[in-house]
Amino acid sequence: MRYQAVIPGRFLARPNRFIAQVETAEGVQTVHVKNTGRCQELLVPGAEVYLERGTGAKRKTAYDLIAVKKGSLLINMDAQAPNQVFAEWVRSGGFLPEVIAVRPEFSYGESRLDFCLETPRGAHLVEVKGVTLEEDGLARFPDAPTERGVRHIQELQRAVESGLDATLFFVGQMEGVRSVSPNDVTHPAFGQALGEAAAAGVQVRAYDCAVTPDSLIIRRPVPVVC
Repeated sequence: MRYQAVIPGRFLARPNRFIAQVETAEGVQTVHVKNTGRCQELLVPGAEVYLERGTGAKRKTAYDLIAVKKGSLLINMDAQAPNQVFAEWVRSGGFLPEVIAVRPEFSYGESRLDFCLETPRGAHLVEVKGVTLEEDGLARFPDAPTERGVRHIQELQRAVESGLDATLFFVGQMEGVRSVSPNDVTHPAFGQALGEAAAAGVQVRAYDCAVTPDSLIIRRPVPVVC
């Protein structure tokens, strides 16, 4: 996926989870943060960030914050991007060799899952999780407790137990991490649910991404350590 009209800036502050103050060549901007997670290790004063100019007529801010530099590592922190790059990758044949149809926002059980992929084998349910938390080359999810994430995993497990194929897919929004694992310190219930689902037959996969200030592309598989 590609962004349009991207400019650099310096992060100043985050008054709340929806907006940030960023210094740019055009002056200090109040920008929309496209990630409501904590991102405390990313959004530190002085961090180099990248903004995309918005286009909506009813917008309250001119820019969206989409990426941040953490040391030498560029991390995409757009929470909407993982689903978009996954859908692009599926349509290019990256996920499965034969996908007849891609159905986003698929209602199953008591949840709305990210995708239902129609294949010659039947329906394949997929829940995508974007990963932005990195520590010493290791990626972890989540960066904040997510009861919704636990429910999604349990729904995937029920789908597998009913005879469907299902995958939990981690999109590492950065390049070069050595593995992805559940963040048991932050939310042990997520890791427990993930382990139980994997044992029941839910596929758990992860890929990192090639990241530039104006693009995000799924790159290569990364081991998942449950």
